[in-house]
Amino acid sequence: MTEPSPDPDPELPVSDPTHESLWRPLRLLQAVMDADIARIYSEGRIEGLKPSFVMELLRLHACGPMSIKELAESVNRTHSALSQKVAAMRAAGWVETVVGDDARTKKVTLTQKARGVVGRLAAEWRATEAAIAEVEAEIPYPLSRVVADIEQALERRSFHDRIAEKLAQDPAWR
Repeated sequence: MTEPSPDPDPELPVSDPTHESLWRPLRLLQAVMDADIARIYSEGRIEGLKPSFVMELLRLHACGPMSIKELAESVNRTHSALSQKVAAMRAAGWVETVVGDDARTKKVTLTQKARGVVGRLAAEWRATEAAIAEVEAEIPYPLSRVVADIEQALERRSFHDRIAEKLAQDPAWR
C-alpha cells in the first residue's frame, strides 16, 4: 500500500499548476470563435441557439428523425453526451422526441422552430467553414494539419498512456 503524500509545508508557497497550460489556449480560442458564431445568430435574430447544437440540427434535417443512439453515432459522440445535449436542445425548443418505430423507442426530430431556420444554419455552417479555410490560408501551419498530426501521434501512443507514464514518475500521484 502506498503511503499518502504528506501535507504541504505551510511555510512554503503553494504552486498552482494551472498557470501553465498548452491545452487552455486552444479551448479559449474555440470559445472566442463560438462566441462570434453565437453573435452571428443573435444578429440574425436566431435566439437561444448555441453553436454546439448546429451539427445535430443539420444532421437531423438531412437524415430525418433518429434515436439518440443513432444521432450520437452519426456525430461521433457518446450516448450520454448526446442525451444531455438533446435534453438541452429540447428545453430550448429546437428538438422534440416522438414515438419511434415501435412504442419502446423514441426518435429525436426537429421542431417547427428548427425547421424554420435550418436553411440559415446550413448557410452559416458553410460560411464558417469558408472563414476557417481563409484563416488557415493566412497561417504557416493550418489547424486542420495540426489536428491530423496530433491524431497520428496519438495513434502511435495514446494520450492516456502518455499521461499515465508522467503520473507514474510524479511522487504526488502515488
